[in-house]
Amino acid sequence: MSELIDALNQLEKEKNIKKEVIMEAIENSLVAACKRDFGNADNVVVNMDRTTGDIEVYANKDVVEEVEDDALQISLAKAKAINTKYELGDVVPIEITPKDFGRIAAMHARSVIVQKIKEEERRVVFDHFYCKEKDIVTGVVQRYVGENVSVSLDDKTDALLMKSEQIKGEVFTPTERIKLYIVEVKDTNKGPRILVSRTHPELVKRLFEKEVAEIQDGTVEIKSIVREAGSRTKLAVWSNDSNVDPVGACVGMNGARVNAIVNDLRGEKIDIINWDEDPCIFIENALSPSKVVSVAVDVEEKSARVVVPDYQLSLAIGKEGQNARLAARLTGFKIDIKSETQAEQEDYLAPEEKVIDLDAEIEDIVEE
Repeated sequence: MSELIDALNQLEKEKNIKKEVIMEAIENSLVAACKRDFGNADNVVVNMDRTTGDIEVYANKDVVEEVEDDALQISLAKAKAINTKYELGDVVPIEITPKDFGRIAAMHARSVIVQKIKEEERRVVFDHFYCKEKDIVTGVVQRYVGENVSVSLDDKTDALLMKSEQIKGEVFTPTERIKLYIVEVKDTNKGPRILVSRTHPELVKRLFEKEVAEIQDGTVEIKSIVREAGSRTKLAVWSNDSNVDPVGACVGMNGARVNAIVNDLRGEKIDIINWDEDPCIFIENALSPSKVVSVAVDVEEKSARVVVPDYQLSLAIGKEGQNARLAARLTGFKIDIKSETQAEQEDYLAPEEKVIDLDAEIEDIVEE
């Protein structure tokens, strides 16, 4: 059995599967085999020598005055013939190794090792990706499986990028490298099941975290993010250091940082805006790139009325309402937008609402 020990040592070295774990599994499988093939009772024990790999089968028998069951008991006289130290109530291991047991042991050892290797490989893959859950990985496109895409993750396992998690209109080619967000990692009987996405808002957030050093060190925070995958993302950022411009940090020199992320997202537009605890200012920023004349908010109702210049109305609302829709999701406020002409005609702003005249506020800041 020395070859078995050599094989186990090699497994431990190459696949990091502990030798002791496999030996215990072999012993347990042989116990089950003995009970099935030889009809032994529950007191059967299989011992595998950790150095030589030799295997022996024992029956643990209770020392009694009068034997009623030979399979489970041994008389005190016979026990003392083995070793004088035994007394009533002690347990004596009696070797009952069956003939031709080496062949049976080798067969079971082989099957256990194969099973343990499979289990360990699945565990290693699961642990690797479980640590990356809610993070991004680089996937290499393999092929289309129907409308889904098979991708290789970190050269360790394959995952399916489902149609529902693909950006509309994206087409992939084999060997292409793409960024993916790991939504969830599940452990199944067939190995880890990894759900990946290209549409999740957290994909953009994680890309900024990896690209922007100020986000990595905590100087700049991403306060809120909303996304319509493949079209537009709005990102609200805040700086914990008054000397650091959060928007500038995310954009980078000549737009290098944000452009790298836009390339990963294949041209998706990204609006980076300053977060503010004042909902009026935050809503104004969220409606970028549109200019805003005034904002009135009802904090309790989480609603806002916004007035924009007449020529900016379509820009504020955006194509098919996208800009206003994303701004509302980003701020958490229901936003109603009117042009200056519409606001004057409809007596748009109620006197009890909190109103901020953004132009006047800018003038005050300049005067100070």
